[in-house]
Amino acid sequence: MKYAYFPGCKIPYHLPEYDIAVRAVLDRLEVRLVDLNFNCCGYPVRHQSFEASVLSGARNLAVARKEHLTIVTPCKCCFGSLKHVEYWMKQRPVLREKINRILAEEGLKWDNDIRVIHLLTLLAEDVGEDAIKQRIINPLKDLKIAAHYGCHALRPGEVVQFDNPLAPTIFEKLIHLTGAETIDWPLRLECCGSPLWEKNNRLSIKLMNKKLRNAYESGADIIATACTYCQIQFEQVRSGLPEDKQKFFELKAVLYPQILGNSMGIKDKQINKWRDK
Repeated sequence: MKYAYFPGCKIPYHLPEYDIAVRAVLDRLEVRLVDLNFNCCGYPVRHQSFEASVLSGARNLAVARKEHLTIVTPCKCCFGSLKHVEYWMKQRPVLREKINRILAEEGLKWDNDIRVIHLLTLLAEDVGEDAIKQRIINPLKDLKIAAHYGCHALRPGEVVQFDNPLAPTIFEKLIHLTGAETIDWPLRLECCGSPLWEKNNRLSIKLMNKKLRNAYESGADIIATACTYCQIQFEQVRSGLPEDKQKFFELKAVLYPQILGNSMGIKDKQINKWRDK
């Protein structure tokens, strides 16, 4: 299996361990990642210029189309952004024509034959549970994990088509493959507060604190994430908390490929650092 790998802008600079874990896990599963000449997904400029945002995303889709490859991204923000671009290009013929005229200057074209998937979909559907189970040599028994979905991949369901936005199950199923147990917690689908950071930090931290407390009181040992922005939010809020922290602040947020990589027995400091006390 071969895919066009879209890490996005945040992962290489803010979460290099995410990239390391993704590549190591997929290599173990015999999935080949191809690095193409991608640009930003367009998300950061969506409120400044709608057309610039669509053009940015459409170019990425066209680059992958030229190579006849499906795009896989571990960033749910990038995934959601590219799926929105796909949706708008399908629904707005005038916009589509204008964007394609610009892309033609580079010898590119958007067409409705480009597949964009998130890493979790690649693992659950393309690789499959059986293939993953065969690679598990260090089952994470007795570990209770709270699955945190994030917002970008779930909503709007009509656009992203990731999982049931009200009752998703894909993440829990993938966590179970590692031998770990998942917990039920009421706030698993609630926002982490990241969109509010640097706009209303007090409210952003309040939302995060509620999630941490809820996961802790529900019996979680760690929180599993598969979203760049959510992981950064968990880390920056926890690191900036006062010294008189309550017990639930000790909950670690761990990227799913790190959890899976550990259960596969992959020896890498960046993959296994969450195991450090």
